[in-house]
Amino acid sequence: MARKKEYIEEEVIEKAMNLFWRNGYEATSTRMLEKEMGINQFSIYSSFGSKQGVFLESIKCYEIKIKNITDKLKASTNGVEGVRQYFYDFIEFSKENEHPRGCMITNAANELGENADPIVQSEIIKFTNIVRDLFLNSLKSDTSKCGLTLEREANFLIISMFGLSIASKVFSQIQIVDFIETTFDNL
Repeated sequence: MARKKEYIEEEVIEKAMNLFWRNGYEATSTRMLEKEMGINQFSIYSSFGSKQGVFLESIKCYEIKIKNITDKLKASTNGVEGVRQYFYDFIEFSKENEHPRGCMITNAANELGENADPIVQSEIIKFTNIVRDLFLNSLKSDTSKCGLTLEREANFLIISMFGLSIASKVFSQIQIVDFIETTFDNL
């Protein structure tokens, strides 16, 4: 007879997500997950298969957490101004106890090397492309620009978002605002 789980998966995944958010994927060990999630390695492997499985579930949890600001951008009819607001909304979203922690996806992507787990890398790219496509859809409200220009601007913005995510953990609020405003002045 199978043992009954003594934990709620959504709760332990949220704890794991926060750990990955702080540390990234590679820097988070199974031992660290055990401690943070409050379950043993057997339970981790039984429920999620591996550290990779925990991370993939953590991405789903992160997508739910960030949904408020992605949905706000989706619903926006303000074009580039909606994207600018997304940048500001992201800065607020990424704070924990007034300490910015950047983006979980960016933190993980930042540490990936040439030997990166291909499934993890694929999921990071997938998530990033979803946000990039939100930017592109908002930019399309400017009918004076051709499709190629809009594609380039969306690429510029997603890479700027990566930079913003990392910078938000180090630089002052004034510097962050200057970065955002300069980014959008150049569109």
